[in-house]
Amino acid sequence: MVLESFQVGTGDVPTVMLHGFLGTGRNLRSLAVAWAQADPRRRILLPDLTGHGASPALPPDADLTTLARDVVDTLDAQGFTGAVDWVGHSLGGRVSLAASLEASERVGSVALLDIAPGPVPLDLSESGYVLDILLKAPPRADSRKDLRASLTGNGLSEALSDWLLMNLAPDGEGVRWRFDRDALQRLHRRVNGEDLWPAVERPVHPPLRCIRGGRSRYVSQESARRLEAGGCPVAVLPDAGHFVHVDGPQAVLAWLMAP
Repeated sequence: MVLESFQVGTGDVPTVMLHGFLGTGRNLRSLAVAWAQADPRRRILLPDLTGHGASPALPPDADLTTLARDVVDTLDAQGFTGAVDWVGHSLGGRVSLAASLEASERVGSVALLDIAPGPVPLDLSESGYVLDILLKAPPRADSRKDLRASLTGNGLSEALSDWLLMNLAPDGEGVRWRFDRDALQRLHRRVNGEDLWPAVERPVHPPLRCIRGGRSRYVSQESARRLEAGGCPVAVLPDAGHFVHVDGPQAVLAWLMAP
């Protein structure tokens, strides 16, 4: 399945950057632009993952392998051949690890932005909290302002509400959600339970590295030690939360460009 995507940079080092749950490729655009400017060798593809943004809907029983295959199909369709550098935030990082298991010849390296390979506990998942509030919102409204009021009225911050509202599409005189919220809920439950440690702990794997936010709980100390033991160095941004690329964009860029 070919996904909606756009490109940044015109170099000859193929790279794909994958957003997190409920996001779109635009979430990583600023980082991609800064990276391509600092390293003109980069040619970066930023897709909307399956079921997200303007990409096709999720098929029944979609899992991380489904999403990874669709990214590979999109790389092929856009002329990104051979081994590619994968950078993924949260869900995007887990899709990148799944790709390294499913299509190892297409993965040159993996950079994880604040995500670990193990199953994500339900009580840890910030995206689960956001999804619960999203599901309480009406399917459409007369205006963006009305849907925003529904989200903030149920306890979501203004910043997260505005981020979610990037997923609205026109619907007659009003607006509707672009994605299938029920399908995303099923995907969320399924992919959070998947164990990707084999991508790290097998005898041979592509170069891996991880950067975690000091204020985030997604990569525990135990997971960080296990990643290091598997040959995946872990860096820490002490003042960053889960969205490390938003909280510390210059530091994340420097980390991506480090040899």
